[in-house]
Amino acid sequence: MFAGTLTRNTETAAAQYSGMIHSTRFDIAIQLETRPKMSERSPDYDVTAVNKSGRKVRIGTAWNETGNTSGNPYISMQIDVGLGPFRVNAVQTKEARAAKSGEFEIIPLVSNGFMKSGSISGELTAMDADNAFAGYIANMMFDLDFMLIENDYKSVDTHPDYRVEVSSPRGKPIRVGSAWMAKSSRTGNNYLSLLINTPDGDLRVNAVQNEEQRGGQTFSIIPFIDSGEQPQDAGAGLSLVA
Repeated sequence: MFAGTLTRNTETAAAQYSGMIHSTRFDIAIQLETRPKMSERSPDYDVTAVNKSGRKVRIGTAWNETGNTSGNPYISMQIDVGLGPFRVNAVQTKEARAAKSGEFEIIPLVSNGFMKSGSISGELTAMDADNAFAGYIANMMFDLDFMLIENDYKSVDTHPDYRVEVSSPRGKPIRVGSAWMAKSSRTGNNYLSLLINTPDGDLRVNAVQNEEQRGGQTFSIIPFIDSGEQPQDAGAGLSLVA
């Protein structure tokens, strides 16, 4: 569960990019410094940070990449701050790309594979403003309050319609998943397909309406059942944003 920002620096700066990465356990200022490339696939940058002693340390590497379906440039980073390696991407909204802005948002990339949804309870409610949803999902092991926020990075049909966000203890929004609008080919009813990252892996669930809820603002979250109706690429994890 990670979030953050990255900003392209002026050409005279020592580091090409500066930014912050947040999680429920840390807030770290980072810099991306250009490094010599040994081969085509070797990293383009060293990711550095300053530790508690004030010493600059290398905590990862980063690559300039291009989205396979969108063709949009982004930065892929692999970072280790002492808790094990994790992967994130730095991507831009359509508005930032149009304005040729140097502002990027850091989002999760991959997780630990799929976990079985098992016995899940939850509810999702459409908000009156901003085309957003508020909800919760819970079982005997976790209880998570979250929001669905429109995905500003959607540029092709297979990209998620929403990002799933939770709040850190300091109130920072952290993206933990993606959601797609879908329609059942069997019943014709609309539903949402959610992919949520947990410490135990990705959790897939659907938000559907029963007969009493239909036409209203409330959806019930149920375990995912593979009926072949999932939106295209909905199982491809959290990388469908670049």
